[in-house]
Amino acid sequence: MADHFDLIVLGGGPGGYVAAIRAAQLKLKVALVERVHLGGICLNWGCIPTKSLLRSAEVYHEMQNAEAYGLTSFKPDFDLDRIIARSREVAARLASGVKTLLRKNKVEVISGVGQLTSNHQMLVTTAEGEEKAFEAKDIIIATGARARQLPNVRADGKHIWTYHHALKPPEMPKKLLVIGSGAIGVEFASFYADFGAEVSIVEHAPQILPMEDAEVSAYVAKAFAKRGIRILTQSALQNLTPDDEGVTAEISGADGKVVKERFSHAIVAIGVVANVEDIGLDKLGVELNRGFIAVDGFGRTNVKMCGRSGMSLVHLALPIRPAIRV
Repeated sequence: MADHFDLIVLGGGPGGYVAAIRAAQLKLKVALVERVHLGGICLNWGCIPTKSLLRSAEVYHEMQNAEAYGLTSFKPDFDLDRIIARSREVAARLASGVKTLLRKNKVEVISGVGQLTSNHQMLVTTAEGEEKAFEAKDIIIATGARARQLPNVRADGKHIWTYHHALKPPEMPKKLLVIGSGAIGVEFASFYADFGAEVSIVEHAPQILPMEDAEVSAYVAKAFAKRGIRILTQSALQNLTPDDEGVTAEISGADGKVVKERFSHAIVAIGVVANVEDIGLDKLGVELNRGFIAVDGFGRTNVKMCGRSGMSLVHLALPIRPAIRV
């Protein structure tokens, strides 16, 4: 017999755990299924630890410019391992807080990989391989997203990184190529530049931060240029070849000419893709739109729940805003 709930939330990120807590406050019996860590990417491998790194970079920058504040001159240094450890401690502390909030609001947390088997049933497989069935009147899908990979070469954590690798770097890059200038790209460009890396940003659009207002983009671009960050707009990465010493990038500019250049590391920050595979959406006929779950104005999919009118599989996403020093 399957355990029954009023609501099952698949995914424990900022969309999922907030929805679960609010539903529990409204007196629903709620279960939350999470396969890795509560708090999701934003808390564990995104916004929160990134802001911690940027805070360390900000303090280090002010130390380097202490004389401007009338303070005695000295030569500051940094410990990369300790900087990274602090960011992980911040993330872990907040993730623990999420766990406490869920427990206080009587949300049942189920650790494992969830897969929809019908419009009101879910099968959860634990890390030990045990399977258990659950039923619910409604289901919320909040499985989040992951880093988009380059089509011809995958990030390996050695010389080609995604945001996940960049948050726990094995070493400080000497010459860094940031591919993409959205929120993730500019944040890491700012962080590594503050600690001495020679940073270049390649962006296909006419401006960095292409989703932001032109005035914001121009201000950030000017500040970055002043800090020595090279910005290549209207440019495209044609090829990226890793080897034991670094990577070779082939970059085409606005004039169409392709230039080869060596870098010690590259960060791939070309956006994200939704985690919609292997959770049963295809079996239920849930419609997708450009790789994301298609929903109506109320966040409902095309799949009806338990024969009732209205569609109640919901995909939640939160925007990410950059926090950089300019």
